[in-house]
Amino acid sequence: MWEAVDTATGWLDAANGRTDHELTCRILKLTEEAGEVAVAWIGALGQNPRKGVTHTRADVVAELADVAVTALVAISSLGHDPRAAMAECAAKISGRSQPSRESSA
Repeated sequence: MWEAVDTATGWLDAANGRTDHELTCRILKLTEEAGEVAVAWIGALGQNPRKGVTHTRADVVAELADVAVTALVAISSLGHDPRAAMAECAAKISGRSQPSRESSA
């Protein structure tokens, strides 16, 4: 996965540079990808009666993975290490999910 993130970041840099405008587009790409998750979930639920069921949960998972990779590329594009950012985020989440001493007493 990390190689794919590095490759995608390098490809985008070579094609588009790394201006503030380009970085803005890479960050906004997250919104586009999140919208695709919403479309897939609505389709998996068959929420639109005109269309019926158009997607599977596997489609939703694939779109969620696109969001994750897009976020990692954006982090890398901002000049930060996506591995370190994810490790820090995971540690923060893990710390919050531990029961407090008050609730276990």
